[in-house]
Amino acid sequence: MTKKLSPDLILKARPANDSKGRPRQQTLIRDKEAPGLVLRVTGQGKKALIYQRRIKGGPLFHKTVVAELQAADLADIGKGNAILAEARATAARFNNWITDGKDPAQEEAREAAEQARQQAEQAKAEQEAEAASKHTLRALLALYCDHLTRQGKYRSAAAARSAFKCHVPAHLAELPAREITRSQVAEIVRRVMEAGKQRQAGVVRAYIHAAFEVALTAESDASAAAAFIAFQIESNPARGIKAIPVKPGNRVLTAAELAAYLEHLDDKHRIDRLLKLALLAGGQRLEMLMRATGADYDPEARQLLLWDHKGKRTTPRAHLLPLADNAAALVAAEVTGPQDFIFKSPKGGRIDTGTPGKRAKEISEAMTGESFDLRDIRRTCETHLAKIGVTQDIRAQLLSHGISGVQARHYDRHGYEKEKRAALERWEIYLLTGLVTPAEVVKLADRRKTT
Repeated sequence: MTKKLSPDLILKARPANDSKGRPRQQTLIRDKEAPGLVLRVTGQGKKALIYQRRIKGGPLFHKTVVAELQAADLADIGKGNAILAEARATAARFNNWITDGKDPAQEEAREAAEQARQQAEQAKAEQEAEAASKHTLRALLALYCDHLTRQGKYRSAAAARSAFKCHVPAHLAELPAREITRSQVAEIVRRVMEAGKQRQAGVVRAYIHAAFEVALTAESDASAAAAFIAFQIESNPARGIKAIPVKPGNRVLTAAELAAYLEHLDDKHRIDRLLKLALLAGGQRLEMLMRATGADYDPEARQLLLWDHKGKRTTPRAHLLPLADNAAALVAAEVTGPQDFIFKSPKGGRIDTGTPGKRAKEISEAMTGESFDLRDIRRTCETHLAKIGVTQDIRAQLLSHGISGVQARHYDRHGYEKEKRAALERWEIYLLTGLVTPAEVVKLADRRKTT
């Protein structure tokens, strides 16, 4: 039976009866408009739109266009819904294939495979876009700062965060880290250089280089967080950027200036006491003192055990300080418990790494003359230690300099405790009684009254 299918026909269609007046198992009504499109009505009255047509020189091709017209479909058809139009369009597509001598089943399989491929590519592109939005240069640099913190390099972590925040422009920070180029890193460094900050430019370059290097080797480095691997870094764009030579500092406080600095340190304030201990202990690094806990101090031996994380050490090096009288008394007064930091913040945690430097800057501004910072104080201490006769070898042991070489690494196990204690005892006497003459003290006092 061939008729033009319409919504009304589909709704009213019933199964035809056989010769005995019983409903046939199925009745097929072929569409005049779209060859091959058939309305199938079962003996139970169920309806479906199917496609049936013989391929030239081949078998009968059968395809269910709409598996079964549900009540909702029939209601929509009655309203002139597009189901019938879509079925005719599908039939037309099958007809075109058959006309071209193609097997609709094979063509549909190809179309399905192509659609699956396109969907997979789209899903991959969406995943890569999502990953790129998460794994930006900003995210990589932040993860590197966390990496430094986990290693106990708190000062370096703080310095890196500050450098990245101040000097990595937003238009580069939001790019995927794996797409950052050497010229873009050079752009970052050049901007800092052109601002007249040569030392900071070298710092920025070094930290960016280190961040990419950790990510590049993370897959084979168990000490690096697994999160680095997700950045898929395949090269280090900072490798081609020349290291920037840093002009060494040469600011050394005179004896009178050192006496004035010491006089500005008020024992009523915790940060001032920390700075005073660093000075009395020969110019120790502040970050090492801030990491020290009550368990690191032996009151009987008057020894403070510090841990040096500086450089590329995978494990910190023990640095034992046998303190002289004033330094020992200062530490003993600060200790509150074995797990507590000796010098702690008002909330009981670790003091912010930038706080001592800010206080040193305040004192520098309060004093007349050339400005100075904590690096200058450390340099000043070593210079004056040499002045009072402490040898270079003992100064290296006392200040935990980069002690290297086969002899130092493998053979020299002498702790130098006696030599370091003698040097610190001599140093305290020099600081407290030998820095300035009475006339110079009067000059310093008069100078402060006028400032």
